[in-house]
Formats: sequence, structure tokens, C-alpha cells
Amino acid sequence: MAGRGRDDSPIPEPEPRLKARLWVQSAIRQCGTLGIVAMVARHGDDDAGAVLVKLNRGADGCEVFTQVRDGTGRAGWLRATGAAPVDEAAADAYIARQRDIDSDLWVIEVEDRQGRVPFLDHILAG
Repeated sequence: MAGRGRDDSPIPEPEPRLKARLWVQSAIRQCGTLGIVAMVARHGDDDAGAVLVKLNRGADGCEVFTQVRDGTGRAGWLRATGAAPVDEAAADAYIARQRDIDSDLWVIEVEDRQGRVPFLDHILAG
């Protein structure tokens, strides 16, 4: 049962956490069932590594998504490179900086000109 926060609002129950390796495998499989190319660009910690997703839309540029929590504690995704697509070099530079900070980081690269990423179900503003 959830406790109470300082303002007496309920504290949300934590979501069950899947091991990173299993989550990444599931994400890639979801893409594959729709004919979307997806691959592990960087293998992180099998159990608890964070995940970045690079969406490569070809000539339309790239977007990088990072895992975050919204105000209610629900897992979501944020466009880490901003609202507009960036060129691939800028996306790769962002990912390289994050790898320097977090050696356990996973990177999934999705290639889809239509911008489909079936496992990004809760995208926050950004």
C-alpha cells in the first residue's frame, strides 16, 4: 500500500522493474514485428542500465530519447536533443557525452523514416 507525501497526497507505488537486457530485447522485438529496423548500438549493464533511443529518420534527421519520470512518478521518455530533429552527428555527440557519464548505458538505434518507435508509449514535452 502506498504511503502519504508531505502534502498528504498518496505516494505512487513503484512500477515493477524489468532487467535492462530483457527490456531492450523486448523493444527490439516489438520493432521487428512491425518491420522496423532496430538494433543495440551499445550494450549496457544487463540488470540496471539506463536506455537511450536514437531514432534515425534518414534525411529528416535524428531524435534521441531518454528515460525520465513524470510528476506522478510514471516512466516516460523525453526528447533529449530538443523538439526538432537534429543531424546524425549532433545525435551521436549527445550519446557520446551520456556514455562518458554513464558506463552502464544502453543505446538502441531505430531506423524508420516515418518516425515509428512502438515502445515509446509515453513521450513528454521536449
